[in-house]
Amino acid sequence: MDESNIPIDINIGKLQDWLVSRRHVNKEWQKNIIAVREKINNAIQDMPAHEDIAALLSGSYINYFHCLKIIEILKETEADTKNLFGRYGSQRMKDWQDIIKSYEKDNLYLAEAAQMLVRNINYEIPGFKKQIAKEEQMQAECDKKHADYLKNEASSKNEFLMLCKQLGIKGDKIKRELVDRLQELPVIYDKIGKSLKPLQPAIELYSAFTKYILGEQASEVLPLLKYVVEHGNTTVYEWSYGEPPLSVEPDPVHIELEKDDAAGDQIDFGESTIDFGAEDTSADIDFGDGDAGGEIDWGNIDVAPAEVDVSADVAAISLDESGIVVEEQGVGGGVARGRDALTLLDNTPTRNQFIDQLVELESFLKMRLYETNAANESQTFSLIEQLPTESEAALAAMLAAVQAAAAAVTATEISHLHNVKHSPRYVDVLTAQLQQKLSLCAKLGALATRAAERRGAASERAAALRPALALLLARTQELQADIQSEISKKYKGRPVNVIGGVKFL
Repeated sequence: MDESNIPIDINIGKLQDWLVSRRHVNKEWQKNIIAVREKINNAIQDMPAHEDIAALLSGSYINYFHCLKIIEILKETEADTKNLFGRYGSQRMKDWQDIIKSYEKDNLYLAEAAQMLVRNINYEIPGFKKQIAKEEQMQAECDKKHADYLKNEASSKNEFLMLCKQLGIKGDKIKRELVDRLQELPVIYDKIGKSLKPLQPAIELYSAFTKYILGEQASEVLPLLKYVVEHGNTTVYEWSYGEPPLSVEPDPVHIELEKDDAAGDQIDFGESTIDFGAEDTSADIDFGDGDAGGEIDWGNIDVAPAEVDVSADVAAISLDESGIVVEEQGVGGGVARGRDALTLLDNTPTRNQFIDQLVELESFLKMRLYETNAANESQTFSLIEQLPTESEAALAAMLAAVQAAAAAVTATEISHLHNVKHSPRYVDVLTAQLQQKLSLCAKLGALATRAAERRGAASERAAALRPALALLLARTQELQADIQSEISKKYKGRPVNVIGGVKFL
């Protein structure tokens, strides 16, 4: 076999050691290359304007093979400086020719080229690829974050709109709109009170059931619910005393509004001057809302001592002269203030009591409906056979009416408005909750925009790195081919292969 055809395979990791061991380059070549690099730096400062030279000087580290190409270009640009003996008088040409001679001394160019090849393959090209992969990963992460931010923003906005819908407001001026909606509460409560007539059969059935089971010992069942069904949503005063008040003076609701709201911060709900009869404003005695059974403080006026007989004087004084007004019975009454001025469904204790009684009635109807549907009647059912029974359809209709009433009273919108009216702190918390959702929407929108911007920046950086990587790969491939060619020349043209080179990247 012809020895010239036997290939020489050199591993890329052992290329420099191979050149030193074969005595192609000196072990101390790095000290000598410093002077050559200085000459190259000086020569670069004075170069003619040429596209090929500009291409050679950009994108890669200048090596021996680049210098050879530069000389070929200078033969064209410096042709007018050539003398009769074929030598160039141009200093540029002399500088680069000197550089070539310095490179070829002790094969410095081969050692440097091998070092460049190893560095490009082991560090430069993987570094470029790693940076591009990092930018692409950042693009993917930013895409995911952008989608998540938009999704969370839409979710938060939907929650805000849903809560606004529950409250019946637009959400532009939250507290102002909540305060305006409070004026609708009396109408809502009055409508609920008038819609409870269908509960009468269920109440009568429950009352008859209780009397049959407990007999004469049974107390009145569902008194508040029965009262509201019969009389509607009256004031607490009328429920307590059995007669309407002469006038209603509810306490104003104090809610501090934002500065940009034009309305005042005190909202007065209900009719402040409802006149149910004649009222003598000349009376000097104000009984207020105190307990009727309490003691009257007469100040420093001494009560008549036991030994003084004032019966004659008292008898001589008429009621007109005394200034005391005796109010009429029946439709007459006092002034409803404070809690007594609220309606039954607006007053928190009576409202809770009303809801409890609705739940009690609902539980009874569910039990009766279950017993009616049961295949085997229980002993309890047999004990009340004399009680008028209701059909399954009638019981279901009663239960539906009770559940509809309970749903109307405990509706989310009404519960929020009730808490807003009776708790200034609640309206602040509710407003802060809505504003927090709006703030969260704005924050998520800003984060989504920022993620999109970061993705765009990463995409631009990756786009800028790809041409640089392609150029480096091309230059490295050329450098590897040049090295293989130079080594082949030293071995009479034998083929040389650098294993693990640029083709494996």
